[in-house]
Amino acid sequence: MSLKAVVGTNILEVIKSVRKNKEWRVLVVDKLGMRMISSCCKMHNLTENGITIVEDLAKKREPLTTMEAIYLIQPNQNSVDILKKDFESIRSLQYRLAHVFFTEACPDDLFTEICRSPASKFIKTLKEINIAFLPCEAKIFSLDNPSSFSTLYNPAKTSHCASTLEKLAAQIATLCSTLGEYPSVRIRGEFEHNAELGHIIQSKLDAYKADDPTMGEGVDKHRSQLLIIDRGFDPVSPLLHELTFQAMAYDLLQIENDVYKYEAPSPDMPDKEVLLDDNDELWVELRHQHIAVVSQEVTSKLKKFAVDKRMKCKEDKTSVRDLSVMLKKMPQYQKELRVYSTQLRLAEDCMTKFKGNVEKLCRVEQDLAMGTDSEGEKIRDHMRSIVPILLDQNITSMDKIRIILLYIIGKNGISEENLAKLIQHAQIPEPEKNIVTNMKRLGVQVIYDPKFRKPKTIERKERVSEHTYQLSRWSPLIKDIMEDACNDKLDQKLFPYLSGKPASSGHSSSGTRSARYGHWSKGPSRSEHRSGPRLIVFILGGMTYSEMRSAYEVCREFNTWEIYMGKIFHLPLLFVR
Repeated sequence: MSLKAVVGTNILEVIKSVRKNKEWRVLVVDKLGMRMISSCCKMHNLTENGITIVEDLAKKREPLTTMEAIYLIQPNQNSVDILKKDFESIRSLQYRLAHVFFTEACPDDLFTEICRSPASKFIKTLKEINIAFLPCEAKIFSLDNPSSFSTLYNPAKTSHCASTLEKLAAQIATLCSTLGEYPSVRIRGEFEHNAELGHIIQSKLDAYKADDPTMGEGVDKHRSQLLIIDRGFDPVSPLLHELTFQAMAYDLLQIENDVYKYEAPSPDMPDKEVLLDDNDELWVELRHQHIAVVSQEVTSKLKKFAVDKRMKCKEDKTSVRDLSVMLKKMPQYQKELRVYSTQLRLAEDCMTKFKGNVEKLCRVEQDLAMGTDSEGEKIRDHMRSIVPILLDQNITSMDKIRIILLYIIGKNGISEENLAKLIQHAQIPEPEKNIVTNMKRLGVQVIYDPKFRKPKTIERKERVSEHTYQLSRWSPLIKDIMEDACNDKLDQKLFPYLSGKPASSGHSSSGTRSARYGHWSKGPSRSEHRSGPRLIVFILGGMTYSEMRSAYEVCREFNTWEIYMGKIFHLPLLFVR
């Protein structure tokens, strides 16, 4: 089941719960709420359920004193202050009444503030809906907290770790609640923060379970797992140039907030902006395919479309310029043709970058990651291929750093003298030198130490075959881990259960955590999303697009399982910096 669909359904149920006599409502959202609505709901769905306008909590709004408002906001000081101000005086009301839905548990002090404020007289509903995460794709969610990576891996920021882990745990717990899951919590034991985060999540899940004893019940639900892994489990994948469509585009092109900007094919047309998301069916179909076949796929689909619409189309490869000509001749098919035009242009831009420096970088990166060449022969002297890359003035310092790090990881550490020579050959700027040595924070041995204990990991699966692209031989370690978890073969010494392996799904408890809301708590309960077992993976320190792709691949392989993967952030360049 799509995570976006689950969250979208929950939001619409919240809206339906407070609609009476087909009255119109105002929907007021904060930053997270706006992103949820934009990602998971369409405006016509909101309108059908009585929403006449969506307003930003932080902006100045026109008073609508004859209408009731639905607030979808985070329970923080800023949001609560604005809520109180909207109803601080009967002479300056923003709306007639308020239905407030917090995205997660409201702290006691803020709840007390609301109760003691004049606004309490105008609040008709006050509930926690437990959606403190952002669904990015059908199987991917974000906690949108990039600063946590630095906090958890930087010794100078140790004092902030506890609050950061608490926040992450609260967000992950709301994901489980939204899915109706009470999973067994497993961790990678090599990183201390994994256990800390796991225990906090477990306590929050226990509280949700006490509030709703049916949480986590269903066929095979005792097999559901929440797997918490730190970024050090696989430092290689974030360093590689990936050649599947989505990963390549986000790594090499200027795509911000999923928006791809490009110049129009004709001078008399304005520049284009396209949102790359799950609403674009062609993008969803192509994003995990290798770049070698993407252009062929788009051209093939375009030809089929042209035949169906009795349009003329070139027999050989179609270009973006050809599509612009077709647009002018057949304006009635503008929407469809622009979809093809976007993906074709995106593929062409990726290939332009690839034919520059990326191709030779990929060749060296794959050899370093695999330890063997494309023929499967062990490489005994990597320096022959590394040095020309480091001396090349056309290759960026960040790409050179990626090569140096891959070499260090493959050697399990090098001498200080050799590291200094590599940095000197690559002409790495002084401010960027620490990027290399800081990899020790992820458990990587940068400077060789005979006393260093290399972290244990699972045995890698052989995936290279005659059909494997030579420049795409590496597969992310997370794919092996997810497959083993679904097969109930994941090493319990390396990835222990926090409370021991569950024997069954039986769990009974009771509680009334939401009782403090009294008459405000009337409304919908968590919607039911029945399924088989689910595997939820959270990588503490971000993930790559190749790892995101792996989640979809394993989900197709084990079709009785649903797999969701969470991130703080992604992109190799952000990881390196």
